[in-house]
Amino acid sequence: MSDGRALAREYLEQQRLLGGNPVVTGPASHAAPPTAQPPDRQSADLPPPGVSYDPPSADLFAADPVSQAATLQAVAALVAECTKCRLCEGRANTVPGEGPDDARLVVVGEGPGRVEDETGRPFVGKAGELLTKILGAIDLPRERVFICNVVKCRPPENRLPQYDEIAACLPYLHRQVELLKPKVILAMGGTAAQTLLDTRQSLGSLRNQVHRFRGIPVIVTYHPAALLRNPNWKRPTWDDVRIARRLLD
Repeated sequence: MSDGRALAREYLEQQRLLGGNPVVTGPASHAAPPTAQPPDRQSADLPPPGVSYDPPSADLFAADPVSQAATLQAVAALVAECTKCRLCEGRANTVPGEGPDDARLVVVGEGPGRVEDETGRPFVGKAGELLTKILGAIDLPRERVFICNVVKCRPPENRLPQYDEIAACLPYLHRQVELLKPKVILAMGGTAAQTLLDTRQSLGSLRNQVHRFRGIPVIVTYHPAALLRNPNWKRPTWDDVRIARRLLD
C-alpha cells in the first residue's frame, strides 16, 4: 500500500506541474468553494469594462419652459432672460412684443431696430408711426393689435437676422401665436413671411395670396421701413392690408 500511495502522490505531483486539473483527495466538506464566474456581459446588455454609465439627467425629460408658458407675460419674462444666441450680447432691451391678450390681428416684423432696442417696444420710430397709420386706415387702432418681431433682440447695425438667431427665437413667436389664437397674421417683410411659412420664396411671389400658419390665415406684405425707402410700394401694401381686414370681418 505504501508503494501504491507513493506512486499516487508522484502522479498527482506530475499533474500539478503539468497544469492538470486539481484532484480533491480529502472529504467533500473540506473542498474549496467553486470560483464565481462573471456573468455573461453580452446577455446582460451591460457596457464594456472601463466605461461608466450614468442615468440621463432629469433635465433631459423636463418640459420646455417656453411651451409651458401660460401667458404672454410669461413668454416676455423668458425672453428677458434669454441668452440662446449672440444677439443677447449687444442688446439694451429685449423686445418681446406688445398688445392685448385677445388681439384678433397679429403683426409680425423682422427684428428690433435702434429705437426699439432703446425702448423695449416694437415698431416705434418712423416705421412704427407708419404702421400705426396703416392700421388706422383699416379701422384698427394699434392698441387692439398684437405687434412683435421674429427675433426679440436687435441685430447689430440692423442687419438681417441669421439662421441660428431665428431658430433660437422662433419658439417664443410660436408660443405667442398659440396663446393669442388670432384670426389673421400680417407678415411684414421677407424675413417674417419666410419664417412663418417656412419657405425661401420671395416676398413678391408670396403676396396676393392667403397662406396658413397652423390653420391661421397669413397675409404677406412689405415692411413699413421698406415703404419709407420706396413709396411706390405703399399702394400694394394698402391692397394687402385690406385683404387682412376682410378676413377679420
